[in-house]
Amino acid sequence: MTWSDSAWTQIQPIYLRILDMPFIQELIDGSLGEEKFQFYIAQDSNYLEHFGRALAVIGARSHETGDSLAFIRFAENAIIVEKALHESYFNEFGIKGKVAAQPACHHYIHFLKSTAAFDAVEVGMASVLPCFWIYKAVGDYILENQSSSTNPYQKWIDTYGGEEFAQAVMKAITICDKAALGTTEKTRNDMMEAFVTATRLEFDFWDNAYQLKTWV
Repeated sequence: MTWSDSAWTQIQPIYLRILDMPFIQELIDGSLGEEKFQFYIAQDSNYLEHFGRALAVIGARSHETGDSLAFIRFAENAIIVEKALHESYFNEFGIKGKVAAQPACHHYIHFLKSTAAFDAVEVGMASVLPCFWIYKAVGDYILENQSSSTNPYQKWIDTYGGEEFAQAVMKAITICDKAALGTTEKTRNDMMEAFVTATRLEFDFWDNAYQLKTWV
């Protein structure tokens, strides 16, 4: 069994809870309240900026040139391609300007950046993997289960359920499996812990958007 197989098995209970979340279920039928989607997109735009920085740090620290280039490209995609999608949503849903990171977003971006900068680079790779893998899995799940042909959130769904994103996800998984094979048992365990923690933070990110949770 590969490291990624073990990792996905480990987070199955959390992933199934994500699929059952009201935020995801209401994305499927297009009934998600606009205010909740506005909150989510504004927070995700903030997240992507810092996610891109974490990816760039991992790229700079990677031991192999091919992996370094892959993470730099991931960073470019996060900052430019996906940010452009969010900017279109800013116009469409009337979101004005950049907003401060609220609790779940704040926790998630600081976890990723600190892990990318200060932990073993293999652990940094594992920490960013859920953002690739879970978004792809959730995107596929929504595509398979949606019934509305006029879903107002179809552009978001198509982005994460598309073939181009699938290729990036497989690349990230392959790099993590290779990294796990070439490191120590302790580092592999640390990779697993980082992967699980980031998965929990994915749940919190969507849950906070649904609850419109802000700082007290």
